[in-house]
Amino acid sequence: MEAEPVGAPAEESPPRRALPRRRYLAVAVVPVLAALLVVALHGGGNRAQTQTGEPPHAKAPIQTHTAITASSGAVTPSKSHVAATATGADTGKQGAVAVAEVRDPEESKSFPLPASVQHRSASSPSAAGEAAVAQGAASDAQIRKELGEEQHAEAQARAAQQRVLTPVAGGFSVGGNGTIPIPTGVPEAVQRVVAGGNAIADFPYIWGGGHGSFIANGYDCSGSVSYALAAGGLLSAPLVSGDLANWGEPGPGHWITIYANAGHTFMDVNGMWFDTAGRSGPYASRWLVSQPSLAGYAVRHPPGL
Repeated sequence: MEAEPVGAPAEESPPRRALPRRRYLAVAVVPVLAALLVVALHGGGNRAQTQTGEPPHAKAPIQTHTAITASSGAVTPSKSHVAATATGADTGKQGAVAVAEVRDPEESKSFPLPASVQHRSASSPSAAGEAAVAQGAASDAQIRKELGEEQHAEAQARAAQQRVLTPVAGGFSVGGNGTIPIPTGVPEAVQRVVAGGNAIADFPYIWGGGHGSFIANGYDCSGSVSYALAAGGLLSAPLVSGDLANWGEPGPGHWITIYANAGHTFMDVNGMWFDTAGRSGPYASRWLVSQPSLAGYAVRHPPGL
């Protein structure tokens, strides 16, 4: 028997099959990608809360501030107000938008007095409207029934003549006791607006007056217009002039037309002008016999009027 040669190599085991290169890469990369995805999602959520201090999409509530004067119910308006987007007669429940309010450019023509002025407070607009209308002329239907068509026409002509009033010296406001006759043959809401205007016709001008409450001892331009509209059942809360520029419906009305911008407002009620500017003194009437300048104002009217 032959001996194996010294130093002969040992028998080699069969070689191992290597994994395909593509499969190897897939097995190695998938866990890494999964780990990176988890880290990215976790980190992004933390960044959103870290930057805002609250969950994404959370919105801070809109805040407004008004300083109410306890003695008169007047307020000092802030630079912005939450105003209602008006589509109907009462805007208190509509969506809120920010309205910038500026100082009344007609304030110097309105004989402003401080909020501490001693003057009686007005009654509620509804009480003023009811009391004055009850004392006013009969309704159009009653006149037609009691006087007949011819006498009704004569009554209308006399009412029109009564509206031709003379101004107080030094201004454009009406004379007498500062009130105007309640018109006949118009919707009751219009009669009540006139009654409301009569109720505060000779009240002093106080900046911010009538903003915090309808019951005040002085009114600015928007407080005055708001009070008269509330007497007609058209408003449930006072609006600033910037709000009134978007209130109601666009364009002039048949009975009532409101002119307003960010700083001033007034209105035409059945052909008579109701405005705080243009008066002859601090206690003169808000009813004017001359048309104010209409330039620079939005033109609105109460729905249906």
